[in-house]
Amino acid sequence: MPLEHKMILSASGWRKVFAESGIESDGSKRIGSQNKALCFLAAESFLEWLMAKSKKKSLRVAVASDTRPTGKECSQAVLKALALKKAKAFYVGAAAAPEIMAYAKAFDAFIYISASHNPIGHNGIKFGLNDGGVLSGAQNSEVKGIFEKKLLEAKSAQELLKKADKADISKILLQKEKNKKAALLAYKKFSRLVISAQKNVQEQNKFFKGLKAAIKERGVHVCADFNGSARCLSVDKDFFEENAVRFKAMNSKAGRIAHEIIPEPENLVHVAALAEKIGPKAKGPVLGYMPDCDGDRGNLVYYSAKEKKAKILKAQEVFALSVLAELSYSLWLSKKNKAKAAKMAVAVNCPTSMRIEEIAGALGAKVFRAEVGEANVVNLAREKRNQGYEVRILGEGSNGGTITYPAAVRDPLNTVFALIKLLSLKGILEPWEKSQGLDFGQKPSLDDILDSLPKYTTTGVSERRAILKIKTKDHALLKKNFQIVFERSFKSGAEGLVKKYGISSWKCALTNGTKEKLGAQDFSKSGKGGLKILFFEKSKKPSAYIWMRGSGTEPVFRILCDVKGKDEKKEKDLLAWETKMLAQADKMR
Repeated sequence: MPLEHKMILSASGWRKVFAESGIESDGSKRIGSQNKALCFLAAESFLEWLMAKSKKKSLRVAVASDTRPTGKECSQAVLKALALKKAKAFYVGAAAAPEIMAYAKAFDAFIYISASHNPIGHNGIKFGLNDGGVLSGAQNSEVKGIFEKKLLEAKSAQELLKKADKADISKILLQKEKNKKAALLAYKKFSRLVISAQKNVQEQNKFFKGLKAAIKERGVHVCADFNGSARCLSVDKDFFEENAVRFKAMNSKAGRIAHEIIPEPENLVHVAALAEKIGPKAKGPVLGYMPDCDGDRGNLVYYSAKEKKAKILKAQEVFALSVLAELSYSLWLSKKNKAKAAKMAVAVNCPTSMRIEEIAGALGAKVFRAEVGEANVVNLAREKRNQGYEVRILGEGSNGGTITYPAAVRDPLNTVFALIKLLSLKGILEPWEKSQGLDFGQKPSLDDILDSLPKYTTTGVSERRAILKIKTKDHALLKKNFQIVFERSFKSGAEGLVKKYGISSWKCALTNGTKEKLGAQDFSKSGKGGLKILFFEKSKKPSAYIWMRGSGTEPVFRILCDVKGKDEKKEKDLLAWETKMLAQADKMR
């Protein structure tokens, strides 16, 4: 039987349904011979690419998985490929993505088995080097080319598995517990560096001593719904408690996934309920988070003392708070060290709300945008650092994914500690208060800070109306046809929306990889990248935008609308208009 992969091979991860049944909701451990062969070939392809690039005869590679049932069989196939290639594998078992990436800094590369937030029957593979993040789009394409060539050459899954079974991985498996301890230690050390922004260990100790005292004074509580994820086995509990944060977790048995994996509002209700139990008795702030299965993404809830209930923060709000926190922290550090403030910047993905420009601008920072995809944002930040910018905070506002330098991956620990710093460190909010003409007092509440943020209405990335099924496979053609429909509609008044919302003009923005092109004339040039239409109301600054892009990790087409102000009707009208025009363009194929 010939090998067919049916995987989405993006830099963010190679993913498919790995459960042998082919059912995405199947919690079985078995992946079948075809999928074992695919895992073996994928790892072999990465190793061959890595060997050619590094010129090393022997490579050291960290390997781990999230807590999905299929992780064990996928991992074993990967380890066999490494053994046959004479690479030294450091297998950790189940680990959070930020944990394995911190651990891998001591080696040549990592392979991580995960499908992130996808349903339980899915799985996948992420490849990365020792820089703390996944491969770039260009690097991933090179590995993909090797893999696809191998697929054509393979006669059958059985033939590949016979080859794989020659590998002895027993010694690798025996080292798992030792490696896990080393990974946890590396992750804890790295987290201290990221949160403090201090390279010197003595300075780190000094910072955390001060932060711990401030946390005790504020009485900070944090709760988590681990949902059986890899974070059940990570540093979270110890790290919070050793810094005087009162911590409580639910669904903390690794692999016991209690509900849907994606950390969106519909699944954050469980940790919100936990926060609501803690909130009335707590003397200080109560924060809560729920990670996805690989533990690199964690959207937040908090207990509102004002409303006497737990509130679920939207993804764009989480990112906005993180940006405010880390830019404020950079300014706080500069003032504390009597140093000149750095030339600050924020790197974001294309559908991040425009509220980020307002927050960054108020604190003296610039915003740069890349195509959707963690690797794109990380690489854009690296480019801007090379140009002299300090890019401490970056990420994807559309999904709440926050990355804090020098980390190159999302991490809920860093996100929660960003808010803890904002709520606990005295004087940290002064630049923001000054820019907004506010005074939060000695103990600012998250309610007050949220109220101070620029008001925008933005489509949620997981909403049904944000996800379309498009039949046109060629997205450049789809966007070419969309341009015809859009320009015709706008010229005739956009079904009354131009007049209704006072729209005077529009401008097109395209994002491909780390590049954004404003004022593009040809929509099709975005190809599979992001396409955004910015709308203006007799002002140099846009008041709204609509956006679109086919997902790189799922077979769906995503759309979004961002509107300045609290105007749900405007957001719904513009998104419905975009949906209608895309349907017309899709029929023109």
